[in-house]
Amino acid sequence: MRIRLYSILVLIASLLSGCGYNQIQINDEGVNAAWSEVLNQYKRRADLIPNLVSVVQGYAAHEKEVLTRVTEARANVAGMKVTPELINDEAAFAKFQKAQGELSGALSRLLVVAENYPNLKADANFRDLQAQLEGTENRITVARNRYIETVRVYNISVRTFPNNLTAMVMGYKPKANFTVEDEKAISTPPVIKFDAPAAAK
Repeated sequence: MRIRLYSILVLIASLLSGCGYNQIQINDEGVNAAWSEVLNQYKRRADLIPNLVSVVQGYAAHEKEVLTRVTEARANVAGMKVTPELINDEAAFAKFQKAQGELSGALSRLLVVAENYPNLKADANFRDLQAQLEGTENRITVARNRYIETVRVYNISVRTFPNNLTAMVMGYKPKANFTVEDEKAISTPPVIKFDAPAAAK
């Protein structure tokens, strides 16, 4: 009886490994780990923003519109409900990506405005926060690239035969991935203008 039970277990294990079940599990865990790192780096960036806005405000309080946009973009990101299921919902993932893109754009405008204030650029706190932000942006890029690659591997595993049969039976679907928001804009060469330098305020 025990030999028969053992034989059945071995048969089930070999069938599961042969149909790609184990590989799908491994790839799924890889995606989850990579996604956690993306979220970790985005949170790190969000945590830097209040201090950065506070320092800039001390030197450029009348740049209210730019400061407000950064604060609102951060609030929008912080208000999003980020759950593990987000990577399985293409629409929710696109919304998350859009909110992070808006925050990146607002931060870029804030740093451009900071260039007009020599005293702000010389402030040690601002320089430290700017360096931390640049480092975090680099980490975000690395984490996103890692996520893109792990999702690529996972999506291949659930789309190719015979794994796709197992994925279909078990309910595993391709996961959402980062995309370029405006491919047409990226393919258009930038227009370079040389303006007169702004007067220091």
